[in-house]
Amino acid sequence: MVDKLFIILSVVTLVSAALVVVNKNAVNAAMFFMLSLVGTAGLFVLLNAYLLAFVLILVYAGAVVSLFLFIIMLLDTRPEAQKSFKKMTVAASLLGGLLLFTGVLSLMTHFVPATAGAKGHVLPPVGASLKGYAEQLFTTYLLPVQVVGFLLLIAMLGVIVLSKRFENKEAAS
Repeated sequence: MVDKLFIILSVVTLVSAALVVVNKNAVNAAMFFMLSLVGTAGLFVLLNAYLLAFVLILVYAGAVVSLFLFIIMLLDTRPEAQKSFKKMTVAASLLGGLLLFTGVLSLMTHFVPATAGAKGHVLPPVGASLKGYAEQLFTTYLLPVQVVGFLLLIAMLGVIVLSKRFENKEAAS
């Protein structure tokens, strides 16, 4: 049952992530992004990392996606006619995808032990306790979390200022 649920959540996550990239409508892309985050949270639940799943749903699917939707609605984006890709863009995209695939493959071969979970051994969940997360969050990673929150605030304010339409008062007189 867990294997089938893992496959279903993986397919939902990958398909919705691909739809984020190829979708022309920005609002639909944000909604597919939220669906991708929900699928990832489901995968965290399968790994017994309930806190990470809850934080992913609450912070990213809730706050960040609603911020994206707010900014999209504020900017009033409309899908235009699709531009043709240049040869350099296609070549760079293929090279980036190949490098990403090579990096993931090398990480999997070097850092994932071949005997993990083999022969019926169940590995204990590491990092699934709330106490460990809280201790790390409020001691070691307090400053980076605060800096990221401040940067998100600055980015939101910057988008609001840039999207504001100013009237040209000199041209009117």
